Parts: sequence; C-alpha cells; structure tokens
Amino acid sequence: MGFKPASAALAGIRVLDLTRVRSGPTCVRQLADWGADVIKIEVPEALEPDGALGAPRHTSDFQNLHRNKRSLTLNLKEDDGLEILMKLVETADVVVENFRPDVKHRLGLDYEALSVRNPRIILGSISGFGQTGPYANRPGFDQIAQGMGGLMSITGAPGEGPMRVGIPVADLCAGLFCAMGILTALLERHTSGKGQWVQSSLLEAQVFMLDFQAARYVMSGEIPQQAGNNHPTSIPTGVFATSNGHINIAIAGEVIWQRFCKTMDKQSWAQDARFSDGPKRLENRDQLNQEIVEVISTKTSGHWVDLFSEAGIPAGPIYDMAGVFSDPQVEHLGLAKDISTHAFGQTKMIAQPVHLSRTPSDFTVGPPERGQQTDEILAELGISDDQIDGYRSRNVI
Repeated sequence: MGFKPASAALAGIRVLDLTRVRSGPTCVRQLADWGADVIKIEVPEALEPDGALGAPRHTSDFQNLHRNKRSLTLNLKEDDGLEILMKLVETADVVVENFRPDVKHRLGLDYEALSVRNPRIILGSISGFGQTGPYANRPGFDQIAQGMGGLMSITGAPGEGPMRVGIPVADLCAGLFCAMGILTALLERHTSGKGQWVQSSLLEAQVFMLDFQAARYVMSGEIPQQAGNNHPTSIPTGVFATSNGHINIAIAGEVIWQRFCKTMDKQSWAQDARFSDGPKRLENRDQLNQEIVEVISTKTSGHWVDLFSEAGIPAGPIYDMAGVFSDPQVEHLGLAKDISTHAFGQTKMIAQPVHLSRTPSDFTVGPPERGQQTDEILAELGISDDQIDGYRSRNVI
C-alpha cells in the first residue's frame, strides 16, 4: 500500500520511532499527524507479548497515540536487526527514543553512533530526569515528575495534602517539547546541513510548566501554596455553586471586576473597602466568595454563563467528558475526528488542536498492527523476500 502522509506539512520527513509508553509516542504523534513517514520499531511478538510495557495495543489509550504510523518489527539485540535499523537511519531524518540514558549507549544508538551513519540525523531523546546528572539513570514516571516538579504541592485544596493532576501532564509536555525541539532542529538543518541531539525530560517539562508559580519563587522567593479551585492571584476566580451545578468564573483586573459587580447588580461590592483592589480581595477572598455564592446559587448554570458571556466576563460550565464532547463549540472545532481502526472499527480519536490553512492534519491510516508493514518497509530497503523469510524464522523481525 505504501506510506500515505497525514499532511503535506512534513511530507518527505522520515522518522524512526523507538519510543514506548506515553512521552515518546506523544512526541512522535505530533510528527506523524503533520505528515512525517513514521516507522514504529517494535519488538517481535514472539519476544515480547502485547502490553508488556505500556497499554495493550487494542485499547483506546494505545490507539490514540499511534495513528498515522507504519509498524516494523526488529530485534535490536541481534546484529542483523541492528544493521537493518542502521540502514533505515541512513534514509531517515529523525530518530526518537525514550530509553533510560544508559540503554541507548548499550545498544549503540546514541547520537554519536547514529551521526556516523547519517550526519544529518536528528536524535530526539526523552528521559525522566535528563541525560546527565545524579538522577539520570533513574526510571522516570509521570507522577514522580509531578511530585518532584512541584505541581502536586500547588494542586488540591489547602490542608488536604499533595494532589496529582488528572492527566499525565509531565509525560505529555515532555513529548510536546521534544517535538518542538525536533522541528526547530529540522529548520536549523536547512542552514547548517547537520543534525543534532534534541533532549527533553519529564522533570524539566514539569518545572517549565509551573510558569508563573515557579517565577514567583525564583524571582521573589515566594513559595506558592495550594489554593484548591481558587486562582492564587486573580480574585475572584474559581468554582461557584449554582442552583443546578457549578460554573467557573474568572475575574482578572479592575475593569472586569467593575463589570462583574455591575452585571451582578452588586455595586456595593465595588465600593466595599474589603474588596477595593486585588490585594484586599485576596485578603478577604473567603468572605467575597461566600457573598458571590449567595447570589449565584439562586439561578442555573446556563443562566449565569449566558449572562456573563454577554457582558464580556469570562465564565463557563464545568463538564464531565460527555459534556465536553457534546458542547457545540467542541463539535464545531472537530476535536473528535472519525477514523477507521483494526481494534475499534469506525471510531473517533482526539484531533490536533492546531490548524494550518493550506496543509491541515488528517487521519489517513489507523494505528498499525504490530509489524503490519514489516515486509513493505524492508522491501523499500532492497531486502529480498527470501532474506525477509530468513529474518522472520530467526525472530530478527
């Protein structure tokens, strides 16, 4: 069948995907969805059963991470398997891996070794804690990074102890940052003609994503605390109970605060010395929130969201997943997109949140079965059917 790119944006770029679990596949999914020819390198079934590391193949989790790719099985512990990979490296632009740092050196897949075979190759590496340093060879896991990266100390209600975020945010962000680094390196290669080593880690991604909370500490020495559903600096911003549920309201700055008071028909709040400016509202947040709830709780979520939106006050409903994907704006944006898969038949997956006007991303092929394109890819390297049969009989592929 041959490779069918998902977009024209990265058409002509070949990526060898040596990743597992989530951070690495998240990185490679970005490249696949924008048209790169991604070849997912997997261990032959006889050597590793499905789901031995990470989610089993026929789950929504695995499937959503691996669309728009081709799959090749290779045993990299065999010399023939490693040589086939190196032949692919000669044809490729990018290799992505998320082994522990020492593993790539043991396999001979470090940047120095790859660049000997192809000086233009870009190696994207994702680790738990960085490629060097005292923790370099520790196993990385998202929740560990959330804790070490400070996120759990500022998530959750005050006094209730650390709380993890409900998505693997360190994994996801490390993958996205690695993809951004790879794209930057591809752009730079147009000038230098040379590849380079791109590195990201769960810990670095998590610390970077602390953003203004981290800046409060490194610039001012302030240690942020848990604030629950309240925003730590913009008051009043948080979750407010209505007559039939809850909504979010976000009041940032004096102009919106005055607008909010007027819309709520509570000019007294604007004139109250306890709420006269941001620092005072922070100091008296509990009293202010209580007074807001006394009004908000008298009418429905829909009433308030419509009223605030019309007045230019940021507000919105709080959905479960069913609510998210039935929302008319989410439907309009096409965030759940049709795709045909082996595992689920005709289904939907989560589409890219970025839109390019001339070269949009699409779902051209569903996630491959393990080794589905092995013969096809090896034939592209000029390997004969007899050689392929021989490799298969020895579990090289």
